[in-house]
This record gives sequence, C-alpha cells and structure tokens, in this order.
Amino acid sequence: MAVARMDGSVEVFHCSDRFFQEKIIPGREQCGIEGLSWVGERLFSAGLNGGITEYDLTNQKAKYTIDAYGGPIWAIAGNQQGTHLAVGCEDGTVKLFEVNEDSIQFERNLDRQKSRIVSLSWHPSGSKIAAGMMDMIQVFNIETGHSLHRMLADRGVGTSRSKECVVWSVVYLSDGTIITGDSVGMVKLWDDQTGTLIKSHNVTKCDVLALSVSQNEDSLVAGTSEGIVVQFQFVSMVLEKDDKEWVRTRTFRNHTHDIRAVAEITTAVVSGGMDAQLVVRPLLDKIEERSAASALRKIHFPHRRLVSCARKSGLMLFQYPGHLELWRLGESEGKGSSLFVKRNPEKLLHLKVKGEDHIRCSAVSPCGEWIVYSTASTLRLYRLHCDNNNISITKISKLPKVLSSASQLCFSSDSSHLFSASAQSSVHLVSISQSGCKFVGTLKPKSGERTIGFLAIHLLAASEDGKWVASANSDHEVHIYNLQTRKAHCTVPVYSSAVTAMGIHPATNCVFMMHADQQMFEYSIEQKQYTDWSRTVQRKGLHRLWVERDTPCLNVMFSPQNPSHVILHDMYMLCIIDQSLVRQTRIQKAFSLIFLILVDLCIYIYIYIYIYICLLFQLPAPIKQKKFAT
Repeated sequence: MAVARMDGSVEVFHCSDRFFQEKIIPGREQCGIEGLSWVGERLFSAGLNGGITEYDLTNQKAKYTIDAYGGPIWAIAGNQQGTHLAVGCEDGTVKLFEVNEDSIQFERNLDRQKSRIVSLSWHPSGSKIAAGMMDMIQVFNIETGHSLHRMLADRGVGTSRSKECVVWSVVYLSDGTIITGDSVGMVKLWDDQTGTLIKSHNVTKCDVLALSVSQNEDSLVAGTSEGIVVQFQFVSMVLEKDDKEWVRTRTFRNHTHDIRAVAEITTAVVSGGMDAQLVVRPLLDKIEERSAASALRKIHFPHRRLVSCARKSGLMLFQYPGHLELWRLGESEGKGSSLFVKRNPEKLLHLKVKGEDHIRCSAVSPCGEWIVYSTASTLRLYRLHCDNNNISITKISKLPKVLSSASQLCFSSDSSHLFSASAQSSVHLVSISQSGCKFVGTLKPKSGERTIGFLAIHLLAASEDGKWVASANSDHEVHIYNLQTRKAHCTVPVYSSAVTAMGIHPATNCVFMMHADQQMFEYSIEQKQYTDWSRTVQRKGLHRLWVERDTPCLNVMFSPQNPSHVILHDMYMLCIIDQSLVRQTRIQKAFSLIFLILVDLCIYIYIYIYIYICLLFQLPAPIKQKKFAT
C-alpha cells in the first residue's frame, strides 16, 4: 500500500507484514502530491506542479517525471488492464497516457470541459471513464474520446447559487453504477446507461472527500472533512431476495481533521488525512479469529530512526526533510528521583540542505567530528570544529565517486570509517581522517545468494571492535561482512518478516534482530548459526501480549553494565530483555519514544510525545460539531 505525504514523500507499507513501512521515497521542494495510482506493480503520482512521476521502488527514488502540459493535475487513475494512465488537469482535459515497458507516452485528450477535472475512475472493462468536476460528472468513451453522459450534481437545499458543488471523489463499478462524493456532504449513486440519479445518502453537512470500494464491490467507505469514515454495504433488504441496495452500516471516528484518503483492503479500512496519522481499522465481520491482525493501528511516526548520536561527545543529530539539527545534551546533578538541571540542552548547528531533494538518511560519528547526509542524488560529508562555544563546519569537497548517494549511512565505532549502503545490496567502505576521505572497497554479498537484481539496504550495524558490519535489505536478507578481509562472511537464514531493527553485541559479536511480526533472533557471527538462547526462545515461544503488539521495534541496544540485558524500544514502550531468563522480560511502559542511546553508561531517552501534539496545534481548527445539550 502506497501513502503520499504533503511534502511529496511516498511511503510503501507491507499490509501482510503488520503494516511495516517497507520503503520511504523522499520528496522534493514544491512537489506536493495530489494522487497516486498503481499500474500493475508500477507506482505513479501526480500533483499541482503539472508533472507525472514514476517511482523506482527498488532503489527508492523517482525514476522520471514528465509534464502533462495541462496545468496542475488534480487526479490520476490507471485502468485495471495496466495499459493506460489518465490524469485530470486544471485546463479541463482528461489526458490519456499509454503505459510502455520503461515509460509512459501521451496518447490523446478526451473532450475538453469548462472546469478543472477533480476526480477520475475507470470502468473495470477499461472502455469508459468517469470524471468528477464542478457541478457535474462526465462519462467518456475511451475509444472515441467523446462524452456519453453529463450528470448534474445538486448543490443541496439552502445552498447559495454562487457556491459550486465539487465532486471530490468518484468510483465506477462493474455493473455500471457510478458513486460520487461531493462538497455538499452527499454520497450519490448514478446509472451510467441513462445518466440519471438512482439514490443519494446524506452523510455529513460538510464535504465527502474520498471514496473507496472493496475488491468484490460489496462494500464502500467514504471519508469526510469531519474526520469520520462511513461504511456502506451492498446487502439484500429482504431475506432470501436477490434485490440488493447500498445501505449505510458503520461509522468510524478515529481522526480529528479532514480525511483526504481512504482504502478498503481485505480485512480493514485504511484512512489518512490532515492529522498526519494513518489509521488501520479492522472489519471484524471479515476476521475469523482474534489476532494481531484484528487490532486497531494508528501509525504516527516513520518506522525508521531519524536521530543519531555521538556517544563520546554527547551530541544528537536530528533529521528533518530539508535540514539537520545538531544538539548538545544537557547535564544534571544529584541522585535519586530528584535531579537538578546543571546545563540545558543547546542547539549547536542548523544545516540546510542544498537543492530541492529532501534528506534520505544521515549520521553523526561517535566522536562528534563528522556529519554526513544523503539525498536521492547527492551525498555530503562535513567535518565539525568545536572550539569552546564556537562551532564551525567544513565541507569535504573531494569525495570518492562511489559516494553519489546512499540508502543508509553508518560510522565505525572509532569514527575512522564510513559505511555507505548502495544498490545491489552492497556497502561502500570509506576511510576518513583529517587529511581527507579515501575509498577502501565495496562489500558485496556472496555470488550465488538469493539476492536478485537491485535491493535497497535499510539497516546497517557495525560491531564495537571494528571487525564486522551487518546489512539488512528489503528482501529480508541480513548479510554479514568481515572488515579485515573485506569479504562476505555469512548470510543469516532468511525469515518471512522484515527486519525492523538490529545490533551487534559488543561482548559476544552476535547479531540481535527484531522483525515486524515481533519475533526476535540472535545469530552468532563466528559460529554462523543461531545461538542457544535464540533457539530456546523460538522453541518455547514468546508471550501472547508481546507478539500481538502492533508497532515495530525501532532500535536495539545493549547495556554496558549487564551484558545479558538487551534494550529494545518502539514508539510506545521501552523494554529490557534479560537473556539470563527464559520467557521473562521486564517491560516498562513509557511515552512515545523515538530514539534511545547510551552515553557514559547512562540511558538518555528523547521523548517525542509533544511533537505530535504540537503538530495538531499547528493545524487549522477542525470543523465544529454540535454536541448533545450544548
């Protein structure tokens, strides 16, 4: 499932793997997205900049962008046959593009209209297309390009004549029924043969912004500007009768602001909007037994780490789409439950990205002397100079040619080497020093491994002794490399769920891995096999409450005071795994956690609960709804 954000970034979630955020494609400045469309396994987007973009999902970047030459694009839709792509433009045209093997090519314009095209939906046969616009719906014949029917949308009772009715969303069913959602709060059903209204449902006093129909066309969901999702079902009104009607059955209230997009998948309704959260609401009538799949999910933050730490110097690097912030941690004094602030946190650096591309990944070295970040097209390395309170940076101008861009970045524990993840599941090794930056070699998987083609790496972990580095790619593979021989050492047996976090134990050199389905594994690098502890855990199984958690672990750390303690965290929980016990864990509930680090044998936790609250305060006020007895 693909999700577009207002900053132009695209996220791809694996629906059958606990909705893990498998891929993130960074956006660009002034490139907002108004629509997404799958054509087979290819993903396209369009926006108000007037361009159509196809994405390279393997390398997680935009493949190409072409101009539709129709002004801002408000809607995009591909037919089920995978042969054509249609876009609705500001100039009133529906433009058809032929989908070729490596690109798309403009084919023709359908009859031009007087107002912008706001929504589009293909008939499953691919022979007709319905277009929603101001005050009307047009049905076009694809072969001739002419309009077959023009259906006028009612502006509603008591509405000013000067106020237009905007058809925000349209769905075309296989039986010829056209369903629309408009700005007067109505969900209407139309007959494409006669061009007449069949039935209308008054859903809200505000706008119906999004519609989605199930694959077998027996269920429909509508998202409104009140933050409500309404479900309709195609059911028989009389027992043992074949006559069926669309009936409103459920109402879901999980959003505070406008719902801009909805999608009904096999067992759940997915919705997202202005409050920035992605809500997965299970449909209990389609779930046979209670499990982790039947839980309500609210995805607020990315499933990736956006903060890195310089442990030795007490610095933290925060990654934003268009800039980086470097902070020095504060200090406290005292013991027990009462701690007095000795020094407040201090912002040292605000580094703005050059160009239009947003940041894909970043890192700060453990010594705090180096900062590196990468976009989809460039990689930049800076050296940080700290002289008391004077902070300055120097850009390293001459970088090896292999460092053109990276999908993941990581420094060695002694800050002498930089690891840059690239295409083909390979890792570039670069030595850094005061004299400059020098390419050392490329770490590649063994020939004959199951890796096929180009697979982006989303996780890197380096050992404390500088002997090993591990990488995890989008095909659930974990490769381990020997840094002394600069060759592949082994590959961890592939598990069916994606790796969400991993780390190499500083004492034992064992790789500890967390997966999207909450399973945990420990793999011995030297023995090239799972450890006895890992086998015991898998044999006895994890607790039901742990397995049914709905958020992935984002980080794996190890306690320097007790080597048997493994520290995990997600957005809601901090957990200490005691490996000396079996099926017993100490779980501490905490606020929404984004990052956890160890500095001078202490645990520093940066709590991000207020970020989401501040985001809600920055949004415009939601539509005022009258409450009972008020």
